[in-house]
Amino acid sequence: MSKLPFRSTFALALALTAFAAAAAAAGPVTVRYDDPENFTETKEVKAFAPSRADPGYLDRLKDYIEKQAAKVLQPGQKLDIVVTDVDRAGSYLPSVGALNPVRVVKDVYPPRMTLHFRLLDSQGQLVREGERKLTDLGFMYDNPGGSANTDPLRYEKHMIDRWLAKGPANL
Repeated sequence: MSKLPFRSTFALALALTAFAAAAAAAGPVTVRYDDPENFTETKEVKAFAPSRADPGYLDRLKDYIEKQAAKVLQPGQKLDIVVTDVDRAGSYLPSVGALNPVRVVKDVYPPRMTLHFRLLDSQGQLVREGERKLTDLGFMYDNPGGSANTDPLRYEKHMIDRWLAKGPANL
């Protein structure tokens, strides 16, 4: 008979079951953030508009990337993405709306993202790996949905879509 008390055995079994379920639920794409506290976006918001901080934008962006990237992969492929910097479109300027900061979106403040990726085939063999510095200089002129699109991440999502549209062989 086990020397572990029933409660400890039960807690361990529950933890292992949760871990196994999470691993099984993991899709073909994983997105992680490397040190988001040092992202350009995070530092800018903290410096000029702390009242406008939106910590949830990284979760929404992660979910979007995972969903969209899964659509372009071949069956069995896996894509691991580590985002190392995010700078959203627009900027909080120190002199504009000091009491109530406003994000100024102009073509001189394009969305930018730096990431590292690894694409694996169905046997786990490395197909492609690299670092990408995504920038969408034409973000103000090529916006799907036009002015009707009010998603605060619309420019970043469009930039991601343009990168993924190249297909897995050309990431």
